[in-house]
Amino acid sequence: MTQVGAYLRELRVKRGMSLDELSRITRVAPRYLEALEGDAFNVLPAPAFTRGFIRAYCQALGTPPEEALARYDGRDPRDVPAARPVVKAAAAPAPHSTADEPRTRSAILVSFVLLVVLGVALFAVALVTQPAREQRADRRPPAPVAAAPAPAPPVAAITPPADTATRPIPSAPVKPPPRLAEPPRVVAPAPPAPAATTAPAMAPMPIAPSGPRPWMPQVQSATTGIATPYRLVARVSEPTWIRVRTEDGRTSEETVPAGAVREWVSNRPFVVTIGNAGGVSFELNGRSLPSFGASGTVISGLVLPPEGGRPQ
Repeated sequence: MTQVGAYLRELRVKRGMSLDELSRITRVAPRYLEALEGDAFNVLPAPAFTRGFIRAYCQALGTPPEEALARYDGRDPRDVPAARPVVKAAAAPAPHSTADEPRTRSAILVSFVLLVVLGVALFAVALVTQPAREQRADRRPPAPVAAAPAPAPPVAAITPPADTATRPIPSAPVKPPPRLAEPPRVVAPAPPAPAATTAPAMAPMPIAPSGPRPWMPQVQSATTGIATPYRLVARVSEPTWIRVRTEDGRTSEETVPAGAVREWVSNRPFVVTIGNAGGVSFELNGRSLPSFGASGTVISGLVLPPEGGRPQ
């Protein structure tokens, strides 16, 4: 009885197939195929793998594996029932795959070309329509701008009636101080109070129209560049009557004793009236202001700092 190795080698030779070609079809190493044809079973792996090699060998040659397996098991091949011939598994799909490969590549290439053409067309359309959109945007009328509300008149512009001879006075809810029938200027200086006694409260001095103010250029120079908020400080050396109006229209007036200090803060200029100009010195935002007159001199309607740099 022919051994399984000689039987397999005879089948391969009849089909005109080499061991390398058979190895590519069966995916079995050539050395295992050589050992199988030489009946060198000690080189082959476990019997289960060897039986698998025999089946793959026969299927690649188109021969039923039952007779070869019977020879491997030592059985009589004549006891094996006749089996239908086996069709080669690897021979059938080869023509199909080789024929479809060019078609697949052609389809991919055509799709890529179409995508490139479509992208270029969309880019050209965008370039053409962009100037038209910009022209339409330029033709649109500008959005209406809401008119800003008119600013409220500054409180500092309101001056007391005592200055009516030099400039107009806008209306204000604050009542002007009462006009007293007294001479416009007190010539005689008030006697200084004794140092050991406290000066009695002084009645409000008469308010008179102001004449030429030679110290105004010095006031303008001292207050140049001062920014809000304004801080006015009065340091009293002789008893004097002082009245100050701030931005909100509030007016504070009192007879300030000697040695006292008073302070006012406002976002707009102050309107100051002084009953004894020689008995008080002023500072605006830390800057000393010049003296406004001798003792007993009445100054009315003084705006600090001066508005617009104009003499008051």
